Amino acid sequence: MIAYLRGTLLVKHPNQAIVETHGVGYDVAISVPTFTEMPAAGAQVELHIHTHVREDALSLYGFLRLREKQLFEKLLTVSGIGPKLAITILSGMAADEMVGAIRGGDVARLTRIPGIGRKTAERMVLELRDKLPTPAGESELSVATASPVEDDVVSALVNLGYQRAAAEKALVAARSGKTSQTFDALFREALGLLSK
Repeated sequence: MIAYLRGTLLVKHPNQAIVETHGVGYDVAISVPTFTEMPAAGAQVELHIHTHVREDALSLYGFLRLREKQLFEKLLTVSGIGPKLAITILSGMAADEMVGAIRGGDVARLTRIPGIGRKTAERMVLELRDKLPTPAGESELSVATASPVEDDVVSALVNLGYQRAAAEKALVAARSGKTSQTFDALFREALGLLSK
């Protein structure tokens, strides 16, 4: 399988690039964010590649950033989303914004992406919510800063039916306003914030 390409960019369009490597031109489907960050034709380019094999076709999907490729591959695990729709989804919303919308359960924002209906957006949230990393720059709880007590608070809120992203945000707000960091105090404060 092809996982990486480095070569001369011969042609680029908003959904396609042709990269020449050792005399072979590879036709690669790309997202709009990858297109906008690519250099001009004739320059050297490096792409992370997802090779999609079907009975009747072998298709390459390329990304400048490894994180975008990983999100693309997560989208493929959602029932009803194939590689063409996954590229469309990545073209319709910035990767960090999409991760935030999925983790936050923001179905309305996801349905603004062309080709995504309510059912597909709900499946994306349901199937990917806990599998995606926290977007860079978000002030949600990180593994490094979470104490065992804080982990227990988030776990208890998730077990009550709250989404993990919402529980983490409530905990961040609860711990900033409390001097007491006991489970009971943090849990009650976070639960109070969530039930408003």
